[in-house]
Amino acid sequence: MEKSRDISGGRLLAQDLRRLGIKDEKVLAAIGRVPRYEFLARSLAERARDNDALPIGHGQTTSQPWVIARMLELAQLDSKSSKVLEIGTGCGYQTAILTHLAKEVYSLERIGQLLSEARKKLKELSYTKPRMAHRDGMKGLPEAMPYDAIIVCAAARQVPQALLDQLAPGGRLIIPQNSDDAEKLMVYTNEGQSEHDDVMFVPLIEGLS
Repeated sequence: MEKSRDISGGRLLAQDLRRLGIKDEKVLAAIGRVPRYEFLARSLAERARDNDALPIGHGQTTSQPWVIARMLELAQLDSKSSKVLEIGTGCGYQTAILTHLAKEVYSLERIGQLLSEARKKLKELSYTKPRMAHRDGMKGLPEAMPYDAIIVCAAARQVPQALLDQLAPGGRLIIPQNSDDAEKLMVYTNEGQSEHDDVMFVPLIEGLS
């Protein structure tokens, strides 16, 4: 695809998300700067503007753009000061968006091959800010704590205490949480929790592969 399509494609997606209710202009601008198709298999590139979760191999998906935008909106990041930890690098698409929204970006992925592919793609596209590691996301990354936001890209029944412990004062943990009959996007802070949108994610799994 031609480079001239990179920005316009992102901007069109951002326009779609605005119509779907995303209000944070910083989030929309960041999404507008990242070409989603670059992070998809060539056979799926034409679906980059679709508001759908799409397969990225290894039994994983990249979330639908609205869900990514909503999580980033809830994170309330500041590009000049925020330190963010992403649990689940996946294909690296959300990681790239985070580089435009936070001062420091850390990202963990439990699937080694997926992490390798994301690293390669981010390097090709000159995203050098993210510090990435092959780690069990349920344990977080305590050596770089505390974090102003932790964004978990997989659903948990119980919120890992290790992640709550790594929040900075005033920090926000964004996590899909499931119960017997629903899966909700939740925000945890040092002061409590709030329930938001219905979502559907792959499960948060312990260990490495």
